[in-house]
Amino acid sequence: MRRAGVLTGGGDSPGINAAIRAIVRFGYKQEVETIGFLEGWKGPIDDLTRPLKVDDVSGILHIGGTILGSSRTNPFKIEGGVERILNTLKHNAIDFLIGIGGDDTLGVTHRLSEHGVKAIGIPQTIDNDISMTDYSIGFASALGVVTDALDRLHTTAFSHHRVLILEVMGRDSGWLSLLGGIAGGADVIIIPEQEFSAEEVHKKILRRQARKKHFSIIIIAEGARPVGWEGQVVSETKVDAFGHVRLGGVGQYLANQLSEQMKIPLRVTNLAYLQRGGSPTSFDRILATRFGAAAIEFALDGRFDVMTALHGTKIEPVSLEDALSTPRPVDPGLRYLLTLFE
Repeated sequence: MRRAGVLTGGGDSPGINAAIRAIVRFGYKQEVETIGFLEGWKGPIDDLTRPLKVDDVSGILHIGGTILGSSRTNPFKIEGGVERILNTLKHNAIDFLIGIGGDDTLGVTHRLSEHGVKAIGIPQTIDNDISMTDYSIGFASALGVVTDALDRLHTTAFSHHRVLILEVMGRDSGWLSLLGGIAGGADVIIIPEQEFSAEEVHKKILRRQARKKHFSIIIIAEGARPVGWEGQVVSETKVDAFGHVRLGGVGQYLANQLSEQMKIPLRVTNLAYLQRGGSPTSFDRILATRFGAAAIEFALDGRFDVMTALHGTKIEPVSLEDALSTPRPVDPGLRYLLTLFE
């Protein structure tokens, strides 16, 4: 009987539990026992474990969040952190480790491979910015939340002739803002891949007004950069364990700029953690299930330091190093959608 360790790190996304469930259930069929590590990388550092049997994952398919808990712990920033992980894995007789998370979690997974850990990554982030895979767990569910929010904002914007701004997640990539904006009928879409100016946004609103459109909906990614700025708009300058500042406020920044030009108040809605919560969509449940089963398959085939990736309809292993080389930007072939309905 081989033994797999599994952990979930970073921000949560709908569908994580579906992946855990698949790892445990498919592993059981392949004579693989599963040990869960709690609270992200803090789990293997402090030997916080939870054995996972088939009965333990029954009924969690539709539940958001993660039954294992999460954190932004970085073992490479903790003195002796890596050595403690290695000792924990040895103590628990772990044959291979599965890390579920975004670029930070997967980055640690890759670096541990360099220390002799047999590891596999599963991409999970609502930003959908992990390279080498068409989709990451959680994106489809978050996209549905964004679309629903835009539908709801439209009724108020239309009724009161308002300009409303919706700020969504997306540090480096604008997948949520672009596809959410298209699905939800936003009039102006702003993504991190292209700088924006309040003047250009104002011109777009004026063009709508000239067509007797007396309301506008703007969607903007949290990582969008105003023209001439060296960095992004941040809510806190303090960095986390992986060197990230907390973004937030670019929607209000744009609202303030536009208010000066238009002489009317603008309202900003920031979806924040609402995008990450709730039950996963059917797409995310299926994707996560396939990723979890594939992680076990790859391990049994001796494929390590890889990530599960969706390519069309196939799940294939890709190099973790390649997947983490750069954030995945919005496909240039899709950016024409930014101006399609202006």
